[in-house]
Amino acid sequence: MESFWIWALAGSVIAVIYASFFEWSVHKFLMHRPLGAFKYAFRAHAVVHHQVFKADHTYHLIDPKDKETIPMAWWNGPVLILLSSLPFALISWALGEWGLVSGAAFGMTCYYILYERIHWCMHLPKARRLEQSWIYRRLNGHHLLHHRYMHKNFNVVFPLADLCLGTLLLRSKTRFAQAMGPAVPNVQPHA
Repeated sequence: MESFWIWALAGSVIAVIYASFFEWSVHKFLMHRPLGAFKYAFRAHAVVHHQVFKADHTYHLIDPKDKETIPMAWWNGPVLILLSSLPFALISWALGEWGLVSGAAFGMTCYYILYERIHWCMHLPKARRLEQSWIYRRLNGHHLLHHRYMHKNFNVVFPLADLCLGTLLLRSKTRFAQAMGPAVPNVQPHA
């Protein structure tokens, strides 16, 4: 039984790292371009979400009817968690260590919940406790730049994949009318 918990802990830690690359891949390859006949994610994200929320004052919700475009559809979470856990299930089956997939599914679930929470707060700020942390401010600036440069900064939660895969952008290349607010850092180019 102790072995189960060691594998579960390992699965959770590995899953968070893996989740950064999974999030990056889904965001880049499904949410920013149609994939054959599968256009749902592209339409919901690149066409609708990015049309409503830009990097200027519209980065924050203006029209309450657009609130539904902030989170993913309710069924996306279970599907993404299941898909992202499949490699861990295969490895667990091969090793006979089911703690690995259990921990990975837990890690992926936490990552997805954090993604939805952070993304919600970014577009609908309310001076929540979370929004006062330095890491949230950094992630908010990171995401704001994604709304300015759609092919940069694909991660919302943990920008490890952006760093490793060459899509990390820390500041804007040019000046623009950016969103303002207490939890929005200045991402303008250095003078």
